[in-house]
Amino acid sequence: MIDPRAIIDPSARLGSNVAVGPWTIIGPDVEIGDDCWIASHVVMKGPTRLGRRNKVYQFSCIGEDTSDKSYKGEPTTLEVGDDNVFREGSNVHRGTIKDQGRTVIGSGCLFMPYVHVAHDCILGDHIVMANYSAASGHVHIGDHANLGGYAGIAQYRNVGSHAHVSAMSLVIKDVPDFVTVSGNPASALGVNLEGLRRQGFSKARIQDIQDAYKVVCRSGLTVSQACEQLAEMAGRAPEVEQFLQFVRNSRWGIVRPRSRSSDGEGV
Repeated sequence: MIDPRAIIDPSARLGSNVAVGPWTIIGPDVEIGDDCWIASHVVMKGPTRLGRRNKVYQFSCIGEDTSDKSYKGEPTTLEVGDDNVFREGSNVHRGTIKDQGRTVIGSGCLFMPYVHVAHDCILGDHIVMANYSAASGHVHIGDHANLGGYAGIAQYRNVGSHAHVSAMSLVIKDVPDFVTVSGNPASALGVNLEGLRRQGFSKARIQDIQDAYKVVCRSGLTVSQACEQLAEMAGRAPEVEQFLQFVRNSRWGIVRPRSRSSDGEGV
């Protein structure tokens, strides 16, 4: 299972049934869980922990030092869950001490070719990042979010769960849960209906989400006014409460429709 042409540091820890291809380099303080498959020409640096059944394709770089200029070689970490796929040329950087010192990826995610996940990002489960999409430093992405090809997320921004960022979009504000955004800079298009249907959301739950979206993005209210109205609706559905909490906690403001006639003014 371990090709003799692979270079594996004696301190690296590999679980059972791990396959490693030729000319792959696995450095010190790397831990790879059971049943992982690492292709040829992969570079893995530590401290990095991979869970079980992950697949890493050729020319990927997992756990490299961050390119952040403040990084001075501190032993920051990368933590990866189970059942993730890193396709060709993916690269994931460890954290920095100016944040929590770690980059975290959940389970069941798909990273298509040449995806970049920068330092201190926190990613949930079942996320899809299409070719050449990138998350800058300190980005948080929720479960089941989907990023189209060449999409870019600016530093410190959040993308909510079940959100969809269309191809070639630039996100410079937070994307609430359940919302589809597109453009440069990205603006809200509506609720991610197709994604919610694929995840088995009922018509009633989707309608609750659409009602919450309309209050924030189609009513002409300011964000603070919209939150007051959402608070009155939150008791009827957990998704409305989730949407409300995301909007309330946004540090950079949320992505809303581009037209002033539909998104209101102020905060």
